[in-house]
Order: sequence, then structure tokens, then C-alpha cells
Amino acid sequence: MTASALLAVPNLSEGCDAELIDELARAFDARLLDVHADPDHNRSVLTLAGAPGALAPALLEGTRAAIRLIDVSRHEGAHPRIGAIDVAPIVYLQESDRGAACAEALVLADLFAERLELPVFLYGALAGGRTRAELRRGGPAALAERIVTGGLRPDFGPDQLHPTAGAVLVAARPPLVAFNVELAPPATLADARAIAAAIREGGAEGLTSVRAIGVWLAGRGVAQVSMNVEDHRAMPLATVLEAIARHATVTEAELVGLAPRAAFDGFPEAVVVRGRATIEDALNEGAGRGQQAPG
Repeated sequence: MTASALLAVPNLSEGCDAELIDELARAFDARLLDVHADPDHNRSVLTLAGAPGALAPALLEGTRAAIRLIDVSRHEGAHPRIGAIDVAPIVYLQESDRGAACAEALVLADLFAERLELPVFLYGALAGGRTRAELRRGGPAALAERIVTGGLRPDFGPDQLHPTAGAVLVAARPPLVAFNVELAPPATLADARAIAAAIREGGAEGLTSVRAIGVWLAGRGVAQVSMNVEDHRAMPLATVLEAIARHATVTEAELVGLAPRAAFDGFPEAVVVRGRATIEDALNEGAGRGQQAPG
């Protein structure tokens, strides 16, 4: 890829139907680096690569398909969400591409609003640091209520949620690491939630750059701490793992999507990480890589 390449990481509110996920992935007309699908979270994370000016139109077409095929009002899954395409960040790999990523994200938000009539909420640096969690809290119903009675307005698009596709969150950001850790029995959902509270930014463990929730994986019968590590240089995954291990025994870990190679510096080899793969390797592979949901 060229120095000006950007990534996009749309998150789809569908993680169970392998054929549907494959159809949706093909609808995004960009280089597909990775597909990560999770039936318990009922969510799929795509990683796409392309040049500035190309990614926004590619995400528009994929999102058009998602609106047709996903009804978020019927969605059930462990992961919070407010839309069929829940988040669609544009990711820059070099600081010199930050401006291009911001411009691409704003073009994308405008396309979603004008072409698809989707309400768009910005988050992160484009919205003064507003977080995804602030907008997702309570789900689509709570968001709709805040629009009607709480004075909240989308940054782009109509002032009401799409009846089946909800809303979409858009940002421009550097790479983050979506990282999950499973706890050994008899750890419960309550245990996972308590650990998530302890390790997230502002929690008792004193970690920074970590967003965390506790979930129960019914398909695997285990509790999981699900995280976004927003700055892997400030907070290496090895440090996050050590903090969790102070509260419970860790059985396995899981990478959602791709991570910068440096995120795994110092990570213990004894801990298995499902789906471990790097952005650098994926960009260097001719055909990319994909992980499909079980049938």
C-alpha cells in the first residue's frame, strides 16, 4: 500500500449468519484485509484498505447493503449497538495522514446522511472527545428518546433513527486494539463486569486508554472482558493482561480485527490469542485474510 493508504473498520450488527456476512463483506468495494465475526456478540468487524477519496464511496455501497439485510430492531447480542452499521471509523496509520482521514470521515458522514438518510453521530477527535459509549448507552431506544426530549441532534442526517438501521457512529482515529480476554470458571458475568470496571480508564487498576465491558458468552459458557485499547503504546496488551490476571485466571484471549505489531511487544507466549494478526502483515499479503463465523 502507498504511504497515503487509509483503513476503514465498519462494525456490522450481524455475527451469526456466515452467508449473510460474506455477502455484506463483498458489498464493500475496497480491499478486504480481515473479517472477524462473533456469534455471541452478534457482530462482525471488517477491515478495509484504500486511498483517500476511495474509502467513503466503498463504505457507502456496503452500508446500503447492510440497511437492506440487517434489522437492528430485531438484533440480540452481547455487544452494545445503535445501528446496523454501528461504527464506521476511518483509520490513519501515520500522523501525516490524519488530515486525510478526518476529511474522509466527514465525507463519509455526509454520504450516509444524504444518500442513505441515516443519522450520523461523530465521536472522538471530530466531536470534542465524545465517546462511543456515551452515544450507545441504553441502546437505540434511549438514543431515540434523547433526540426527542434531551436536545441531542445528529451531526449529519435526519433527526430520527432509521426504522431498521438505527444510526451510525463515524470517527477518524489512529489504530486501536479490540481485545477480549476469557476468564476461567467459576467466573461469572458479575465478575467480568467488576473486572471491566477495575481496568477501564479511571478504574481501580489505574490503566489509561482502556474501554472495557463484561459480557457472558453463551456459546462458549464463559465470562469475558471485552476491551478497546485506544493507545497500545501507552498501554501495552501485556500490561492489560497482567491487570486482569490480578482478579481472575485467564484462559484465552482474542484479537478482534487487526492490531499494530507493536501492540504485542512483551506479550506472554503462554497465553493463546485467537485471531492474532497484524495490520502490517495484512497489508503485505496479496489476498488479505478472513475469519468467518461458524455455520
